[in-house]
Amino acid sequence: MEILSRVHQKNLVSWARDRENILVLSADLTGSCEADLFRDTYPSRFISCGIAEQNMMSVAGGLAREGFIPLVHTFAVFIYRRAYDQIAMSVAYPNLPVKMFGFLPGVVTPGGATHQAIEDVSVMRALPNMTILETGDATDVESVLDVMRAVNGPVYIRMLRGEVPRLFDAAEPMKLDTPRILSKGTDVTIISSGICTEETLRAASAMKKKGVSVNHVHVSTLKPFNNKVYADIINTGKYGVITVENHTTTGGLGTIVAEKAVACGINKRMARLGLRDTFTHGASRAYLMKEHGFDAASIIHAVEKLSGNKLNISDDELSKVRIEAVHSEAKAEGL
Repeated sequence: MEILSRVHQKNLVSWARDRENILVLSADLTGSCEADLFRDTYPSRFISCGIAEQNMMSVAGGLAREGFIPLVHTFAVFIYRRAYDQIAMSVAYPNLPVKMFGFLPGVVTPGGATHQAIEDVSVMRALPNMTILETGDATDVESVLDVMRAVNGPVYIRMLRGEVPRLFDAAEPMKLDTPRILSKGTDVTIISSGICTEETLRAASAMKKKGVSVNHVHVSTLKPFNNKVYADIINTGKYGVITVENHTTTGGLGTIVAEKAVACGINKRMARLGLRDTFTHGASRAYLMKEHGFDAASIIHAVEKLSGNKLNISDDELSKVRIEAVHSEAKAEGL
């Protein structure tokens, strides 16, 4: 597996070169959100707003009214928890093209409950006019800029930083409301998003060796969720559907898929893996995914439960889990 470093930092500078109306706003986490190279390259198009996220969102709304496209950079948790009213009234209500890059979604950070955005999708998808995207690998990170730019309105992005794997072909970019079919199968359908796709690939590889036919789908657009292909995807697995998300199981991917199934009149058993109505604590990503039941072993267990068949897959049969550096080049506050 290819691992790339600080993908967004480099990509943002090249992408914005000839787009003079692109501005970057930061809330004192410039290096931690990989906006430092943009700041140094285009200083006249960079605005440091300090630790004042509410003000930053209002500034972004004003800039958007003047024809600019503001790219707001901060940790995901500081976007929707601190500045929700400003997002609702100054950005979403007037349907302005403010693009919000929320870094460290869910359990990606070991910073504990204050830094873990575990309910952001459920909160943000309730806002009219809001589009929600989530990156799962380097290809998603590279191509999300074109996707968000094409949306004529506000966009919230669950963004990856630091060391990011390339799971998808670089020549096959993210597309709005278009899932990636990673494997076709008929026994069980697994729908994953964000960092959970890498973990699902570990589980699917081991299960295929045991003869399980896995229909694995990666989702990068959480709102809208209107593609007609989802009805067939949900209906494919004979044992049911499993959703895997780096988020609470309330209001996120699992809820979105369940809503789609009901709307399409599909009656399938379903398992929703993610954080179950709980805050969590500071620890590594791998530790927290295992503790809260959405790592590869938990996915396999969910398939066993739906199918009624014991697969007898040991931890040794799973590919080695990837352990990330906590800080890398980020500042100490950039957990």
